Amino acid sequence: MTKGRLAWLLPALLAASLSGCDSLSPQPTDRPPTAREFPEADRPVAPIISTRWSTEEARDRVNEAEEIMDKAGIKPGMTVADIGAGEGYYTVRLARRVGPNGRVLAQDIIAEVIDQLGRRVTKENWENVSVKLGTADDPKLPDASFDRVLMVHMYHEISEPYAFLWRLYPSLKKGGQVVVVDTNRPTEQHGTPPALLRCEFEAIGFRFVSIEERTAAGGYLARFTPYGARRDPEEISACRIARKSES
Repeated sequence: MTKGRLAWLLPALLAASLSGCDSLSPQPTDRPPTAREFPEADRPVAPIISTRWSTEEARDRVNEAEEIMDKAGIKPGMTVADIGAGEGYYTVRLARRVGPNGRVLAQDIIAEVIDQLGRRVTKENWENVSVKLGTADDPKLPDASFDRVLMVHMYHEISEPYAFLWRLYPSLKKGGQVVVVDTNRPTEQHGTPPALLRCEFEAIGFRFVSIEERTAAGGYLARFTPYGARRDPEEISACRIARKSES
């Protein structure tokens, strides 16, 4: 190779090698900046397709809310958070159960849904209910406030479970519990395998309490409680449950 040819080729090779380094640099992400110190969920996230999966009348015919509240140990005078409250099916029934000495905080991440629920609460005069707009990585709950946090058929829609659960952790009173109702199927099919659910909660520092199958709401009901100090974000590892195609 001539010196002239080499002199022309070296800058081209250098430019090519530098452009290849771009693939090693941090890539753009659409994750919320407030979630990026936490691991990303290593599983699909179900899309939010509706705030209603059945009519309230149909759900009451199978005694859904009463059974779930009984299993969750919800009693008069308690303070309860209804996460992913939607149109308020559980919100108003929780309000009736906890009574005038209890409180219910209904939370959702869709502003229009919260506005609509707020109008329902006002119209039906639920004085022990308040509503709250949360985000994908933060339920925005006050610390040390809740005896129960209820999450019914919505956990699979949480796109940032580690950040979300980490920020939810301090909201529970001593002895308080998070109660999750979901279906045992892949997250992309609007369910959460119990092993995955338990792994993600325990990654934060929650302690598994119990699981019951075949509730009136379908699937299972699992309960978790805070246990000591939550882990620092850098100590949290993403859970990975093998998919059928990999087994």
